[in-house]
Amino acid sequence: MTATTTPSIDDRTGSLGVPAPRRRRRDRGVDPIPWWLVAVGAIVALYFILPTLFVIPMSFSEATTFQFPPRGFSFHLYENFFTNPAWLTSLGNSFLVGILAAILATVVGTAAALGLHRLSGRLAGFARTLLMISLVSPAIVIAVAIYITFLQWRLTGSLVGYVLAHAAIGMPFVLVAVTSALGGLDPKLSLASASLGAPPLRTFLRITMPLISRGIFTGAIFAFVTSFDEVVIALFLRSPTFQTLPVQMYNSVTVEIDPTIAASSSLVVVAVTAVFLLPLVVRRKKKS
Repeated sequence: MTATTTPSIDDRTGSLGVPAPRRRRRDRGVDPIPWWLVAVGAIVALYFILPTLFVIPMSFSEATTFQFPPRGFSFHLYENFFTNPAWLTSLGNSFLVGILAAILATVVGTAAALGLHRLSGRLAGFARTLLMISLVSPAIVIAVAIYITFLQWRLTGSLVGYVLAHAAIGMPFVLVAVTSALGGLDPKLSLASASLGAPPLRTFLRITMPLISRGIFTGAIFAFVTSFDEVVIALFLRSPTFQTLPVQMYNSVTVEIDPTIAASSSLVVVAVTAVFLLPLVVRRKKKS
């Protein structure tokens, strides 16, 4: 009579030596975001969105003054905006100044980014810091400096003065965007073009500019939005014959109580949001 041995059962392998299924640990990612950071981000986002949640409903109110919750439903504020010559003229001035300032800022900012990309050392760092100083300086300081300078040049209240001032504050955004695009550009492509006999201008138009076009376009959008929404410098440069939409909106609150500002603010929010979302939609369609 032979003794039969029963196979051992291990806690880790299960019965008859068959490995037992392990409990999968929850994948939390490489760097999980803490809950308090999510809460802070939500509070900050709500802080920026909250004024829009009040302004847009007020733009459809029947009231002739500022009132929340809005009373009734009407389009008379939008009708007043599109029929009042003062609002339409200031809107046209803002678009004109924004487009011209964006073009000038894009040309100067792209040229500065290309020049600084080829430089190195302290000189390049000092020049880049000097060109970016308007991003960290208070708006009132820049406005006073521009007003004093343009007053001597007799550019206050003129289209040229608005374009030069807004291009100066929009150029750093173009510089940042184009510099970022140049960081991913292979310098061997320009060397290959030069070795084949192409002049620098043709190399830039045929090779460099198409490869950094996304950065140029992004910088131009930021320059236009910055000019379109700028109010501090515009208040210093305004004149009775030429003023932009932000100045008209400022006057409708300080000089007269005009609820049309609710409609104009809603249109500006929608327009700026569309300008920022349009490149994202086009990029997604190209990828798909």
